[in-house]
Amino acid sequence: MQILGMLKSDPETDANPPPFDPVLMARMGDFVEEAAKAGVLVATNGLHPSAAGKRIKLDRGKVTITDGPFTESKELVSSFALFEVTSMDEAVHWTTRFLEILGKGECELRPVFETSDFPDDLLAPEEVTQEKATRQQMALNAAKR
Repeated sequence: MQILGMLKSDPETDANPPPFDPVLMARMGDFVEEAAKAGVLVATNGLHPSAAGKRIKLDRGKVTITDGPFTESKELVSSFALFEVTSMDEAVHWTTRFLEILGKGECELRPVFETSDFPDDLLAPEEVTQEKATRQQMALNAAKR
């Protein structure tokens, strides 16, 4: 099962990120290497502050684009990790270890939809084939980066 972990931050922290801490970065690097070698880490990255982002909204046929920062938010996502685990408990274990390295923080974990979550008759056989081909292309795209 795949689980997406999102590290939350408040808008004030997002707008004023602390300077990079080489010791913390090294500890995080060690953790990422350990989780990758354990076979549970699929992807992870930190996100730039919301000031560098945009929100795109479509409502009743009208597109609205809002430039960051998004101070009206109660909380923002500041990084993410995608885990391939056998259970939510395993994802909790790895996320807890990550937060212990940070020394504080809050993460949200959410399962990713998998093919088995949908009814068997949802997609026609040719759509299943196309879905598999698209996922293979996405994996190739990720490998190029």
